[in-house]
Amino acid sequence: MGNLSETQRVANLDKAVRNEARDILVKVYSALKEKGYNPVNQIVGYILSGDPTYITSHKNARVLISRLERDELLEEIVCFYLQENDER
Repeated sequence: MGNLSETQRVANLDKAVRNEARDILVKVYSALKEKGYNPVNQIVGYILSGDPTYITSHKNARVLISRLERDELLEEIVCFYLQENDER
């Protein structure tokens, strides 16, 4: 275990992975919404737990989201949110 007083650095995702994450999130969101779920709650549940049953199999959404690591999805969400709100 490293020095706990130092900040750990996380490698940035390359642009291709970020674009893939964005595309997958949009498709999964749409599939969840079509099936009548609250997409935000379901995606948050998946990211926190890793349990794929939070994601519907409708339109292959469960398979799509499993292509990425949860940290990749989270990084895309945080980047998008912060970039959108950077101008405020």
